Amino acid sequence: MEYSLNSNKVAACALKLLDDRGVKVEQIAELTHFLQQQYFPELTIEQCIESVESVLVKREVHNAIITGIQLDILAEKRLLLPELQDMIVHDEGLYGCDEVLALSIVNVYGSIGFTNYGYIDKMKPGILERLNDKSTGETHTFLDDIVGAIAAAASSRIAHRKQAEMESHSPTS
Repeated sequence: MEYSLNSNKVAACALKLLDDRGVKVEQIAELTHFLQQQYFPELTIEQCIESVESVLVKREVHNAIITGIQLDILAEKRLLLPELQDMIVHDEGLYGCDEVLALSIVNVYGSIGFTNYGYIDKMKPGILERLNDKSTGETHTFLDDIVGAIAAAASSRIAHRKQAEMESHSPTS
């Protein structure tokens, strides 16, 4: 039996999982805008949406989304090993695998993404506040970090593009 990987199916699965878990592209774009607005006051939410959508076409991003959300779902259903179950359901501070998975997304756009990710993970604005609310009975241990990482990557993408625009308009020495 030959194994065939269908990238379109993987991408569709990742986007459906985000939607099923209540995360919209616009909400991620709002996080991206939050990260970049002080540097680029003219930045529009539409530009942020475009940047988020560009991040969401990357295979590494699909892989992280599917893996992380699957682990969150299994934890909600109490289908993990007891020790892992407890760490994921309680989003234990010393359990860093959720952040490590998210860093695979941030890594796509370079080192600026790491600082963007760290900042947004600490601040938890917008949709991240809801995803971190433990009183809902839902488990989003991986998803909150994944969403923050997508926003950080989109933010980094914008920063790189804006820098290139500024350099192309400045006189050369």
